[in-house]
Amino acid sequence: MIDINLIRSDPDKVRENIKKKFQDGKLPLVDEVLELDARRRALQQEGDSRRAQRNAIAKKIGALMREGKREEGEAAKEESRLNNERIAEIERETAEAEERLKKDMMAIPNIIADDVPIGRDDSCNVQQNTYLTPEEKPFEVPYHLDILENLGCIDLDAARRTSGNGFYYLVGDVARLHSAVLAYARDFMIDKGFTYVIPPFMIRSDVVSGVMSFEEMDGMMYKIEGEDLYLIGTSEHSMIGRFMNTTLKESDLPLTLTSYSPCFRKEKGAHGIEERGIYRIHQFEKQEMIVICKPEESDSWYEKMWNYTVELFVSMGIPCRTLVCCSGDLADLKYRSLDVEAWSPRRKGYFEVGSCSNLTDAQARRLGIRYRDAATGKNVYAHTLNNTVVAPPRMLISFLENHLQADGSVFIPEVLRPYMGGKDRIVPNKK
Repeated sequence: MIDINLIRSDPDKVRENIKKKFQDGKLPLVDEVLELDARRRALQQEGDSRRAQRNAIAKKIGALMREGKREEGEAAKEESRLNNERIAEIERETAEAEERLKKDMMAIPNIIADDVPIGRDDSCNVQQNTYLTPEEKPFEVPYHLDILENLGCIDLDAARRTSGNGFYYLVGDVARLHSAVLAYARDFMIDKGFTYVIPPFMIRSDVVSGVMSFEEMDGMMYKIEGEDLYLIGTSEHSMIGRFMNTTLKESDLPLTLTSYSPCFRKEKGAHGIEERGIYRIHQFEKQEMIVICKPEESDSWYEKMWNYTVELFVSMGIPCRTLVCCSGDLADLKYRSLDVEAWSPRRKGYFEVGSCSNLTDAQARRLGIRYRDAATGKNVYAHTLNNTVVAPPRMLISFLENHLQADGSVFIPEVLRPYMGGKDRIVPNKK
């Protein structure tokens, strides 16, 4: 949610930002916000005036009654009654205006960075850098599901019977590899100075509406029937929600946190949920990083965060690249975002395995996350950032393809061997 003062002072900038995001249908919201804001302030001013009158009338009634001026006192009582009725009306009208204003404000996208590429969708994202040269395999790389089945490490049929499409059972050494990658990512981030957290995996609706737009919520979140609870789509949701309606100490910033969680997503409208394999699924696990910092620090942390993900993938011998997300590919709360994509030898191309985002103060405004500025003594909205460290199983697809050997085994990089009981490879199941 952007600052109401920006809409008041520079509505044209807000309109231009909406156009850059190809959301022209939201342009009328700017005028609606200005009208509602003016209406709310006028009501507040009238309400303050009438509440002051109420006190003055009460004193007047008392004085008239003491002086025995009953007729004038009764007239003053009627004046008081009418004034109180108007105060009640003002409070109702103010509440309605504030509710409509909040709804409109939450629909207006955050101001994007000046250097964000302008484009309608992810086809306009811009490659930034590549890391590690992809290895040319001297053999044809099979589809990832065929690799998993050859290793005897997946059971999709049973998952369909128990849960439906979009679920899987990982078995044996690949299940261990899955956990090994998450444990390695956890320790990697701890070594970078981040504090490890395991958050709640369900959150209330007021947190959901604070961390994302309504459109994202509808397309992603699973609601618990009969409860005001949603399954998280990423640990960012509950991690940021932890600080809702709090005023942090400036000396405690930046907060640098890394979290593990399972993630649950509807993938509503997504293509490929029925296809073979585990690329797009309803349930997965992820190691995330979260930073809450002062505004002047967020650009620097953004650069550090996506670089950590690249460093992690390179340390596991997986070629990757970074893509700068264009304006139309940015969710409404994002100021800027960068995708990390891993190399797929089978496709001979890259695919997304993580995303790093700077949301400036847009998310903090929704959730009421502030810190007290020591120099001014004022409460200031913090900046929030999030980034995927690693998210199996999508990451596993690239891992298996890049480390597949001609004999069907999968090489285990040295950094993961302590988490794999010293194993240097996973071999096909001979059963």
